[in-house]
Amino acid sequence: MNTLIATIAAYLLGSISFAVVMSRAFGLSDPRTYGSKNPGATNVLRSGSKKAAIATLIGDAAKGWLAVWLAVRYGYDYGLDDTGIALVAIAVFIGHLWPVFFRFVGGKGVATALGVLLGINPWLGLATLATWVIIAYAFRYSSLAALVAAVFAPLYYGLLFGVDAILLAVIVMSALLVWRHSGNIGNLIAGKESKLGSKSGAAKKAK
Repeated sequence: MNTLIATIAAYLLGSISFAVVMSRAFGLSDPRTYGSKNPGATNVLRSGSKKAAIATLIGDAAKGWLAVWLAVRYGYDYGLDDTGIALVAIAVFIGHLWPVFFRFVGGKGVATALGVLLGINPWLGLATLATWVIIAYAFRYSSLAALVAAVFAPLYYGLLFGVDAILLAVIVMSALLVWRHSGNIGNLIAGKESKLGSKSGAAKKAK
């Protein structure tokens, strides 16, 4: 029962879309209406508001971290095992992808995935973040950096902790992240993908 409660709570926490919340707070257009139409930090950055994008990034990462950190820190005392923690990790990530509070229209999950990995283990999260930063700096494509980091995250976990239920959760999360970037993959191949820092002409102040 405690595992079910923790999983549902994680999904509800993941369903808070900080891209939408912060865009409203900063008086910006709904990020689902311009650019890539993805409610995430990268698309919010296309509005020209770095503060809103940073707030979105922190919020989306924090919810993933908090759900998993609580499960790791206190879950074992309430009957959660590795499988329960794995379910919490997947649930908060799925909540971001398909948020119940926003008609199941969510983001691609990069920041939330990072938060989940940091919640599992700081070194795991930092190694994955470093991979993202290196690729993003070298090629200036957020989507490419996310795809490469998603591929490496399960490898890092396996090297650090071996094979267990949480590794399966990381694999599922990485697979979903790659799938959510399928359109970006096509754009990268066609040379049409937007680079980091580019603005969308449709991103205006909300009236």
